[in-house]
Amino acid sequence: MTDVDEQGRTEPPLAADEAATLLGFLDYQRATFEWKCAGLDASGLGTTVGPSSMTLGGLLKHLAYVEEHWFSQCLHDRDRQPPWDSVDWKADPDREWHSAADDSPDQLRALWQDTVSRSRSLTAEAMADGGLGRLAARTWSDGRAPSLRWIVLHMIEEYARHNGHADLLRESVDGVTGE
Repeated sequence: MTDVDEQGRTEPPLAADEAATLLGFLDYQRATFEWKCAGLDASGLGTTVGPSSMTLGGLLKHLAYVEEHWFSQCLHDRDRQPPWDSVDWKADPDREWHSAADDSPDQLRALWQDTVSRSRSLTAEAMADGGLGRLAARTWSDGRAPSLRWIVLHMIEEYARHNGHADLLRESVDGVTGE
């Protein structure tokens, strides 16, 4: 039985195998982030808190980039997809954060949603080719390669950390609070 909460998020399974549990938690974190960004206009997505320059729009673009990096580039050793393929990352290593201000809310949401969809497909491809133990095709500078299990857990951590930021940002925009 699948439980869906009042925000429309599918709860992770209570008693499933390792893969379903990990992927369930990753999708739950993704859904939490999507909820925090839902319904906001450019002003809302551009709001900052205190001295930080972080915005929900910047988070949307950053998390799209992180999804692309881990599931496409690292896991499958694929070339960067647009819009990431035209960025001079050495000259502007934080491009995704500040360039979000140039994109509309619809563009930011579509970029993130499309990238998450592609990440799910790439994950399914890797699951069929070795499961959670499958090593990334791209190695680190020391020759080691993370497993799909490591990448999924890293992405859960990435979303959980940024969902904390999203909570603060969303509350400052319109007072919406919750998990």
